[in-house]
Amino acid sequence: MTTLLSFLFFTGLVGLLTWIITRKDDHDSSQGYFLAGRSLTFPLIAGSLLLTNLSTEQLVGLNGAAYIDGLCVMVWEVVCVVALVFMAWFFLPRFLKSGVATVPQYLEIRFDHQTQVITNLIFLTAYVAILLPIILYTGAKGMIGILDVTSMLGDLPEMTGIAPETLALWIIVWMVGIIGSIYALFGGLRTVAVSDTLNGIGLLTGGLLITYFGFSQLGGTAGVMGGIDTLIEQQRNRLNSVGPAQSSVPFSTIFSGIFLLNLFYWTTNQQIIQRTFGASSLAEGQKGVLLTGALKLLGPLYLVVPGMIAYSMFHAEGVKADDAYGLLVRNTLPASLTGFFAAAMIGAILSSFNSALNSACTLFSLGLFKNVFFKDASDRAVVRSGVVFGWIIAIAAMCIAPLLAKTASIFDYLQKMNGIYFIPIFAVVLVGMLSKRVPPLAAKIALIAGFVVIPAGYFLPPLDTIVASMHEFHFLGLVFAWLVILMLVVGEISPSEKEFVQHDVGAVDMTPWRHAKAVGIVLILIVFMIYLTFADFSVLEPFSR
Repeated sequence: MTTLLSFLFFTGLVGLLTWIITRKDDHDSSQGYFLAGRSLTFPLIAGSLLLTNLSTEQLVGLNGAAYIDGLCVMVWEVVCVVALVFMAWFFLPRFLKSGVATVPQYLEIRFDHQTQVITNLIFLTAYVAILLPIILYTGAKGMIGILDVTSMLGDLPEMTGIAPETLALWIIVWMVGIIGSIYALFGGLRTVAVSDTLNGIGLLTGGLLITYFGFSQLGGTAGVMGGIDTLIEQQRNRLNSVGPAQSSVPFSTIFSGIFLLNLFYWTTNQQIIQRTFGASSLAEGQKGVLLTGALKLLGPLYLVVPGMIAYSMFHAEGVKADDAYGLLVRNTLPASLTGFFAAAMIGAILSSFNSALNSACTLFSLGLFKNVFFKDASDRAVVRSGVVFGWIIAIAAMCIAPLLAKTASIFDYLQKMNGIYFIPIFAVVLVGMLSKRVPPLAAKIALIAGFVVIPAGYFLPPLDTIVASMHEFHFLGLVFAWLVILMLVVGEISPSEKEFVQHDVGAVDMTPWRHAKAVGIVLILIVFMIYLTFADFSVLEPFSR
């Protein structure tokens, strides 16, 4: 009961504070609803970026991957810092200069209207079928483990004839989905950013507490230091940042799929970077992005280490990877803190869900409703269309999410499926920014080809056999290279008549932060130091794929 009461208290507190802070905001105009009136400062940008990323597909999924593979999965956290530096240096200035609200809008400026429509459709399909259901599923799995939801159901499973785990999954998915939809669809981007920042404080605190209490319990009477010694002694061969060939992240994949997936995620993924489009200036945006990079350096402490602690505690009991994190929380935290962390986790789930939902509404309303179907629509009609569309796809995601229960490793599944739309969109954005005469035809060919070829390589024989012979991340790297070359060849054969020139539309002050380059270099150096500190390259020699 203490756990449940503290959970309800902290969840309600965040909701109340968010309402108090944002109740007078502009939620009726498209500028206010989708871009927070371009008023976001760097703390809100960093808080929102961090928590949008730190949802349960990370807490449950990445810790589950660490439960299986050990420290090498930290590569997802350290490589993303490099991607964030590139975002601050290269991508963000170009997006803000064009004054866009979505990535497809930028591609319309660089290429043409059809490219924008195709990109919108790819994003929306991926969000509805892949991203939103995974967020809801992993969130429900985490909450079931932390709050022991199945025991709260009493005789309800017997009365309904549904297995307790399945019933709990459906209940939590729909509860989180409805609450998250209310945040996103009635509040807009600033409400999302404020609630993200408030929840971020709780999530970071709770995540670090899990590591502390986990080590304390693992160490017994010897305390935290004893727990650290026990982990090192029991998992010495798993404390390696270099992934062997049989792991989910072999060392060689850092330079192909892993790096590309991180680059897309942090530089062109609408769900993530939309809050940077709402920056009050380029300097504020750069500070927010780089602060996020600095905070991500702490990521392995609460996204990887707890999974390894859970391995020492529960591996002998045959606990599944995606159940390990929730079980660790329930077995290590005091009841009052368990409720607090459950509230923080709900915040993380809501953050990613409402951010993805808000981005999907933005893509639909500004990219399709206003730009294709009803070009003369008023601001109020555009916002209303986003709300209606949001409820439709939210309900669809709530129906799909429980069907993911048979997935072996949700984090591996997420990265695999992300590649279907990450790779072609990132290839088109990068070539568009780096070239001046590659034509719209090249962009459309690359988008469609990539969105077809990658699923074919995953699922259609005999292509799936060929892909299985290499690592999936190498396959994504090869497809990316092929798409870039394809676009450049089309550009040579049939170049645009005029060179593309990007104009500053004056949306925000474009004066860069004077410390951006120095801070970025420092962050990259720290990444290399962290990685090399835990690296044992000898594991690369005895193994083969």
